[in-house]
Amino acid sequence: MSTEFVSTIGLEVHVQLNTKSKIFSAASTEYGAEPNTQACAVDLGLPGVLPVLNAEAVKMAIMFGLAINAKIENNSIFARKNYFYPDLPKGYQISQYEIPIVSGGSIEIETEEIKKIINITRAHLEEDAGKSIHDLFVNETAIDLNRAGTPLIEIVSEPEMANAKEAVSYLKTIHSLVRYLDISDGNMQEGSFRCDANVSLREKGSIQLGTRTEIKNLNSFKFVEQAINFEIKRQGKLLLNNQNVVQETRLYDPQKNETRPMRSKEEANDYRYFPDPDLLPVEITEETLTKIRENMPELPHERKTRFADQYNLSEYDIGILTSDKSLSIFFEAILKERDIDPKFTANWVITELLALANKHSINPQDITITAKDFADLLFSIKNNEISSKQGKSVLEKMWESGDNPSSIIKSAGLSQISDEDELNKLVDNVLKNHYKSVEEYKNGKEKLFGFFVGAVMQESEGKASPQIVSKILKNKLKK
Repeated sequence: MSTEFVSTIGLEVHVQLNTKSKIFSAASTEYGAEPNTQACAVDLGLPGVLPVLNAEAVKMAIMFGLAINAKIENNSIFARKNYFYPDLPKGYQISQYEIPIVSGGSIEIETEEIKKIINITRAHLEEDAGKSIHDLFVNETAIDLNRAGTPLIEIVSEPEMANAKEAVSYLKTIHSLVRYLDISDGNMQEGSFRCDANVSLREKGSIQLGTRTEIKNLNSFKFVEQAINFEIKRQGKLLLNNQNVVQETRLYDPQKNETRPMRSKEEANDYRYFPDPDLLPVEITEETLTKIRENMPELPHERKTRFADQYNLSEYDIGILTSDKSLSIFFEAILKERDIDPKFTANWVITELLALANKHSINPQDITITAKDFADLLFSIKNNEISSKQGKSVLEKMWESGDNPSSIIKSAGLSQISDEDELNKLVDNVLKNHYKSVEEYKNGKEKLFGFFVGAVMQESEGKASPQIVSKILKNKLKK
């Protein structure tokens, strides 16, 4: 009988906060500047400089803590985490260790198989390191210190996820939450949202966790899933062959879809944490907490409840529309522009618009079609000015050209004929020319109805409204 293993996964999520300046200096955090142009003397730790804490970063960390029902520490302290790496100019990172600003809390996740609560160990403030660039020069590594000092919250989960799907669901839930709170843009390609995954295996039935490995700097949901699945298989093969899993830090190579060793895994005592002598404890009063709590934005679960009450949509539609803050805002903006059925609108947003976004690898927040233009398109379809099929074609042209739907419909000559007097004449002409088929229909050959609709559409060169044509035909064929 072969041994069965159970995987245990915990994530450390690094969220860059969207403050305008860094956590301990006035240097800009704007993305995309020339390398090493946004690292000031404080970020570099030059002699004689002192860090000054960014109050906005503290506020954002508190907002996250309140959103997950965590404990906000009234007094938290910063510590120096000592290690030597080329992208860490000071030789230490200012972080939090013994008393983080956020303790506890939880996140509810959902997969196709299960709904469950994942508990949060802590969320602490820290400064980001610089960036090592390995593909710019041959056999050399370049260092860009623009990112050094950018404020982060590191969110550490309990090891309570059982597989890669649960880990991805957890990560997506955190991603959605920080965007709803507007404390981070969550841009994974730019490094503002990334995670480390801790993976271990144990024999089924055992409560003792196995030796874990840490996979560093995963910056896409796809890579998280692939890296965890690979690591589970790798560790499983080792254990089945009676080999030990080495506790280490590993990197994921998406080209080869494999993890490889980076360095031995450090423990907390390896970093020689001690309180930062240049920073006072952070005191958070009840008055501050009350003020932040009163100004909290609508959270994802609150928006889900409101959408269900206000728009009477299915759980599936609500789940997709509220999974991304910008998408939910876009949906409601459409409804404000035109008096359109919410279900009809949701179908077009989810089925057609998101399909185009996925096809072009565009995130919902980067869609350039305006809510007004999309509402006008749906209004044209709903009022039978164009058919649904034509609407899809118009939407593609809107995506490609940026033109509004009315100009596209006009230039392409797509407007449907919806005038009933004109359509009555077309129907009469078709029925007159196919009188034998009319007799067959009245004698019970009802399948010919589609033939009559098609004939009218052909007569009108595809411009007749199919709905109005069907209504007229039903009335005339009764006589």
